[in-house]
Amino acid sequence: MDLEESKKRSTYSTTMETTFGANSAPTGVRARGRSFQDGEFHSPPGSEKNRQSFTEDSMWRPRRHSNVSACSSYPSLTSNLSNSDSDKGHKEIVVFADKPSEKLFCMICSDVFHDPVITSCGHSFCRSCVLLRKLEHCPVDNSSLVVVVSNLAVLEQIGELLVHCKYGCMPSATEEGKYEVNSAGCPVKVKLNSRHEHEQTCQYAPMQCPNSILCPAVLKMNLDEHLEQCEHIKCMHFKYGCQFEGTDTEVKEHLNTCKFEPMKEFLQHSADQIEELQTELKNKDQEMTFLRSMLVKMTERIERVEKTVDIRLDFLDEGHTKLSSEIMETRRAMTKLKDDISDVEVRLWGAGSFDIYPLFKCRGTFVGHQGPIWALCVSNGEWLYSGSSDKTIKVWDTQSTYNCVKTMDGHAGIVLTLCSDGKRLYSGSSDCTINIWDCSTLEFVDKIRGHVNPVCTLVTKKNMLFSGSLKKIKVWDLETLKQMNELTELNHWVRALVASENYLYSGSYQTIKIWDLNTLECVHVLEATGGSVYSLAVTKEHIICGTYENSIIVWDLNNYKLLTTLNGHVGTVYALTVLSSPGQTRLFSASYDRSLRVWNLESLACVQTLLRHQGSVSALAVSKGRIFSGAMDSTVKVWQC
Repeated sequence: MDLEESKKRSTYSTTMETTFGANSAPTGVRARGRSFQDGEFHSPPGSEKNRQSFTEDSMWRPRRHSNVSACSSYPSLTSNLSNSDSDKGHKEIVVFADKPSEKLFCMICSDVFHDPVITSCGHSFCRSCVLLRKLEHCPVDNSSLVVVVSNLAVLEQIGELLVHCKYGCMPSATEEGKYEVNSAGCPVKVKLNSRHEHEQTCQYAPMQCPNSILCPAVLKMNLDEHLEQCEHIKCMHFKYGCQFEGTDTEVKEHLNTCKFEPMKEFLQHSADQIEELQTELKNKDQEMTFLRSMLVKMTERIERVEKTVDIRLDFLDEGHTKLSSEIMETRRAMTKLKDDISDVEVRLWGAGSFDIYPLFKCRGTFVGHQGPIWALCVSNGEWLYSGSSDKTIKVWDTQSTYNCVKTMDGHAGIVLTLCSDGKRLYSGSSDCTINIWDCSTLEFVDKIRGHVNPVCTLVTKKNMLFSGSLKKIKVWDLETLKQMNELTELNHWVRALVASENYLYSGSYQTIKIWDLNTLECVHVLEATGGSVYSLAVTKEHIICGTYENSIIVWDLNNYKLLTTLNGHVGTVYALTVLSSPGQTRLFSASYDRSLRVWNLESLACVQTLLRHQGSVSALAVSKGRIFSGAMDSTVKVWQC
């Protein structure tokens, strides 16, 4: 039952009024709403005799009954009583034959359960008491009241209680709103859940005379006797206009003089013909209605067919145009491909031994995290730090044992970024804080609070710590750990920060801003296509960024001129790092497509693709000719020539 239905039912329902034992005081709550008593009939105005109701008859005079256990006006309790008067705005009269068990009483309304339900605290109450918030909390353990399920066991117990037939009850002579047993009424006691079956056939039920509403109400058992003496029997020709009424004997005598009696065969024949014509007319109306509906359906179908034809013609025209344009594009692509092949042939013809690149291979895997790895950092070439969704930072020995040296806890969220100045490790998290760790003891030192959004990236330079978050970069003094400045006017999340000797580079949505480290002023802005900037790398000659839309964009460091866009990844480029060796500089890129790509920055060509991770590669670090990659598969892999 939903809340609206409960409210509706409770508006008209009544609560239990009980009297336990002949000498006990009545207890209960008055019924709410307008109600009509079963067995009560109101005669039209005109005579005092006809205005008497059945409940005012002498046989319904109030009398005390010592065997009455409970009397009330009470709603239906079981599914068998779903058509009860309580559902229609009436109240039922319930007089229990024996005192119900105290366990069958609701602790909120103190009445016998009506539609009992089990709540979240494990106790049972009336559904209406819970839904109408008579009490916000359980009177037993003070927990919140939430309906869980109907208590069918209690409902069945209540339905098994014996009650008096309502036609054997009458209003109390001493207490308004109470009921007691009427010794002149029905003596039957039945189970509450089957009382309606009995009351539908009860011989003590009040009946209205079928001849006229002027007749007083009579008991069902006395109806036949009343009909023999009824003074309002109509003439059999009343449907033709005869107004005569009387007893059965008077009606028979009247037929001898009734003006309609000689014409009864003609009148009956005429009535039959009229009925046939009305039936035929009704059939014709139904046929016309059917034909109209068929005409409407045919019209709608024709309109749908016309629309379908128009749509398909438009589709054919569009397809023809699209096919023509695709043929032209294919021809242009073939021409470009031929040019590219020619260019490759020329380059291969002039290639020398220095064009042969050593291949990187996976030399090992660090396993231990319980979630995706988002950040990597190398300190002093010895320790490798990895930050993960499991809220921990693991420290790995990369020199001798290649084991996890320590697991550092301290964040309440995902560890998104790591950086180190050689002495201290700084970690940023989705819990909006920055933790500081001693690199020699691997112990927690301090915590910086100041961001209201996750800390996405960190970098240190010139005794300053830069932290990137939503639309801002905060600048912290590494000595005092106090905020020095805040760089704003950023259009989105700052997911990438790189610092050179004199400049700070920040990446956000389609933008790379270059800041002077001395003045902390923005000195240049690079426009980047391909969505948000997720990664940055700066070499002696290039500024490089990885974007959300799978591309790597390269600018000249000196004049900020766009050089090229490197394509090959089929997912967001999460991380970039540069490995420099005598004679060549290589760029490593990590992507959502689970691969690492190796690029020659002299030729700006991809020279190797590394595929060993089982999930997106999200972090890179470089140390002593080795590349470390962290991924969503919770592992860190080591790559080396």
